[in-house]
Amino acid sequence: MHATLTTILILATALQSQAPIAPVLDPPKTYPCHRTEHPPRIDGKLDDPAWLQAPWTTDFVDIEGPAKPLPRLRTRAKILYDATNLYIAAELEEPDVKATLTRHDSVIFHDNDFELFLKPPLANPGYFEFEINALNTSWDLFLNKPYREGGLPDNSWAIPGLQSAVNVQGTLNQSTDTDHGWTIELAIPWQSFTTRLPTPDPTSGSDWRINFSRVEWTTGKPREDNWVWTPQGIINMHVPERWGYLHLLPS
Repeated sequence: MHATLTTILILATALQSQAPIAPVLDPPKTYPCHRTEHPPRIDGKLDDPAWLQAPWTTDFVDIEGPAKPLPRLRTRAKILYDATNLYIAAELEEPDVKATLTRHDSVIFHDNDFELFLKPPLANPGYFEFEINALNTSWDLFLNKPYREGGLPDNSWAIPGLQSAVNVQGTLNQSTDTDHGWTIELAIPWQSFTTRLPTPDPTSGSDWRINFSRVEWTTGKPREDNWVWTPQGIINMHVPERWGYLHLLPS
């Protein structure tokens, strides 16, 4: 009996030592979003004076958090707003810029892509997702709640009045040279969200939940890398409580 009990204890200890350890994460990050009186021109170049008042986010990290290696390529973003639009700029370091998908609402993350997740400051569980590749092909959708809670994607949601542009610093889909990367500019009308959720006007001091993701496929690898602004702790972007905060500041 004693030997059997000892064996059980040894097995239990071994199993416990093999159990996955939940990652230790810092609190979700906050981005101080400035109001602009002079909106940027949406051409993908990020050279408008308006962007000078917008700080860069911290560099993106692995989606699972600090226990994973830092991304090998830099990704960062900037955000501005005014009464009409939310403005987003992103910079993606990339030595070989590639994209293949040209049809709107394709599953854009089958290419290397940049993704936005945004949730209004309301108790409603719904939120919005936007993905874009280096060909400026996009996918916009609304989810009534996270997938793990039975959420359903609504691909019929389109962003009315969306402005988007991509600028490639190099040559797209040409692997014989070395590129610097690609940059993105977006202008998303606040009113576009009201077609799916009651959305408050953008006012100073309000907080939206937001996160960014970059999907990066590497030749010969069986799966993609997922790099994000504020880590999720798991390989799943659809956990809004782990997203960061977009804090709207006065002009």
